[in-house]
Amino acid sequence: MFRLAHVSDPHLGPMPRPKLRELVGKRVLGYINWRLNRGRGSLRPAVLDELVDDLHDLAPDHVAVTGDIVNIALDAELEPARRWLDSLGAPRDVSVVPGNHDAYVRGALKRATDSWGPFLRGDTGESGRFPYVRRRGPVALIGVSSAETTAPFMATGRVGPGQALRLAEILDHTAHEGLYRVVLIHHPPARQPVHWAGRLIGTQAIRDLFLHHGAELILHGHTHRSTVEWLDGPTRPIPLVGVPSASRNPGPDRRGAGWNLFEIDGAPGAWHTTRIERGFRDAESGLVEIARAPLVP
Repeated sequence: MFRLAHVSDPHLGPMPRPKLRELVGKRVLGYINWRLNRGRGSLRPAVLDELVDDLHDLAPDHVAVTGDIVNIALDAELEPARRWLDSLGAPRDVSVVPGNHDAYVRGALKRATDSWGPFLRGDTGESGRFPYVRRRGPVALIGVSSAETTAPFMATGRVGPGQALRLAEILDHTAHEGLYRVVLIHHPPARQPVHWAGRLIGTQAIRDLFLHHGAELILHGHTHRSTVEWLDGPTRPIPLVGVPSASRNPGPDRRGAGWNLFEIDGAPGAWHTTRIERGFRDAESGLVEIARAPLVP
């Protein structure tokens, strides 16, 4: 059995104090949003610390992180983010894809992938090239980048045609190898995006790609919600699974942070996947098991 943890959208805090020259364009809005909302309690480092402790207690074989590690992509956010990734495990055992906040301004995505390179490096050893593939036991972890720099008030993602072509090839090759294919992406190719300004541009083309080339599991972030949707595949439906923000503070009217543990067993054509959902039910409870069930349509 292979046990895979999925964590997303930690939006690591507290945010370093930005330099005045860094507060231009979109960053001004992001900084104001942090000070008024996220930095005042909706996202809390203590919640994230408890979640990471819980993850370590269950000792998964591998950890997948699907983006939005930082907030407004300040240079001073990069090294704390690298230390946080190190706290999850060795780079061999932690696979990362970037989110829109990691690509918040022009040049930010390149700096992030350089800083976190060992966690985004495929079997070929090349860092910062997407999609990458990592073979770990019976599993192929396939990292796709939907992160792009966008205008103010926008948080869209995109998978360009070159990356989509390589993804199709990787899906075919790893299927031929008999591997359980897990695709990591920040923006979900969902039928109904959470909001228009945060959608994955070209969603139908990506859904068509999975229809023809398949996958066993697609993990995403971005929505800050625990969700399961099913995409059409060539022989069977493909689960598209999201998790809440890993640092979301629980409140009386909302669930807090959460993460998923997937237990993967079986063989090609007869894989079995169990999803174990862990999180904060409310502000009074600690982190507990929310649900455990086979991942079936």
